[in-house]
Amino acid sequence: MDENEIQLKRRENEEQATRGRARILGLPYLDTRSFENEIPLTMNLLDVAQMHRDYIIPLQKGGGEEHFQFMVTSQTPRTLIEKMRREYNDDGERVDFFLISNSAYKSFMIRYDPPREVKYDDIKIASDGDSETIASVSQTLATVSVDKVFDFLIDQADKLGASDIHIENLRNEIRIRMRVDGILHPVATIDKDKYRIIMGELSSRANVSIATDKPQSGHMQKEITKDGTTHLLNIRVETIPTMYGQDAVLRLFNFDETLLNLDLLGLSKVERAEINEVISHPRGLVLMVGPTGSGKSTTLYSMLNALNTTDRKIITLEDPIEYGITGISQIPINTSKGGSFADGLRSVLRLDPDVVMVGEIRDADTAKTAIQASITGHLVLSSFHANSTSAAFSRMIDLIGVNPIFASSIRLVVAQRLVRKLSDSKKQRLATDSEIKYIRKVLEGVSAEILSDFDLENPLLYDPVMTENEPFGYNGRIVIMEQLVVSDEIQAFLRGDIANTNAKKIEEIAKKNGMLTLEQKGVLAVLRGETTLEEISRVI
Repeated sequence: MDENEIQLKRRENEEQATRGRARILGLPYLDTRSFENEIPLTMNLLDVAQMHRDYIIPLQKGGGEEHFQFMVTSQTPRTLIEKMRREYNDDGERVDFFLISNSAYKSFMIRYDPPREVKYDDIKIASDGDSETIASVSQTLATVSVDKVFDFLIDQADKLGASDIHIENLRNEIRIRMRVDGILHPVATIDKDKYRIIMGELSSRANVSIATDKPQSGHMQKEITKDGTTHLLNIRVETIPTMYGQDAVLRLFNFDETLLNLDLLGLSKVERAEINEVISHPRGLVLMVGPTGSGKSTTLYSMLNALNTTDRKIITLEDPIEYGITGISQIPINTSKGGSFADGLRSVLRLDPDVVMVGEIRDADTAKTAIQASITGHLVLSSFHANSTSAAFSRMIDLIGVNPIFASSIRLVVAQRLVRKLSDSKKQRLATDSEIKYIRKVLEGVSAEILSDFDLENPLLYDPVMTENEPFGYNGRIVIMEQLVVSDEIQAFLRGDIANTNAKKIEEIAKKNGMLTLEQKGVLAVLRGETTLEEISRVI
């Protein structure tokens, strides 16, 4: 039963109880559900203050000017009803009272006395050392009403494009930080009362306990309305007890199914063709590698969206489900309560899927099960923690040993990072001698065709320009992606046919076959004016 059905059921139960109460009180019962939001309001009979105080609402003048009708609740003083009856009768006028439910009364009162919307100042991100902005935002949060502070914080994080909200207990205060474009920024400090309210909301909405001494994971969703449109925000909640209290991190996933598109990843024609060829094959293993927060899930979902046709059965195993996609069977795996990706994968293979996505390969059992599935007529997509595509092979061999089946199953490994994108107000400059030396060294061996668009003798670089709207000179992030298609020579390394398998040798073979490394892709993005060398150095 969804939330709307639950609300309808609760209202029905309340109306039934009100009908029974009306018989006890000797008043006619009135069910207002069919007209409470549409009937014209009867004005100038009672003032709003009395309607609030005495739980009474004018219904209408009916049957002539001398006939008055009022709606009352079980909280309306009986003495008031009797007094009004006497007064109207003494004046030769007829008056009727109808008993309505408390929900009906609230619906009418919202129309008679609409809540006044309080506008709070938007949260601003402080630059380094900017204590005034932090103090200002802290003051704003202190004035937000207790019933709105949690939603206000999430709405503001979404407006800023933040990917995370960090709520941290320090010795003397609670600090709130937000991660925007991959960088963590202090936002405000709050008092203990606001902290308890926020944690109480997390407890009820994300199903986490605020009294436990163990780390917890939870999940919640929130509808965000902005500029007349509504989108669904998925929020993953992680809490952990610390020295001074329970810290929480809220990871925000702004779900828009139209953005899960391979065309939006900035792939070259060659790279897109390689992905298309691999994922259109009926079997094989595709691994997405990178650290937490590098966009692996978005890329995997984009691949699934490309495969999401009526003639394919697609099943995902996720912990937790980050995006809900129409047409795909998505199964939550709660690993914190004993769930296992390997057990889930063995179960879903009985359902005859064409494509399976495993949220993450974390252990040898899951790895072996995924490999086995990929050679028995299934395309398996998964994420895996490694720094680069070549390092992923070394990590997998450490996990499961030299495995000939793995060598024949793995078809594509993609490593990626997210780097901040320069805003439009960037400034151009000539590269320094040391920067030129570094750029040439990184791009050594890259094909002349790729480098033909750039002047490596006197390369032009760009620096961020800080403005009021872009206080750090960056706006959003772009994907830097390293894509390794497994060749026969790499398969030979993985089978053990060639001795001394290591990540460096695999990378050399891949580069010889045309692969661009993360660092090379990053430097090319710098030369295109999309980001800076400092950002590439920070991330890659």
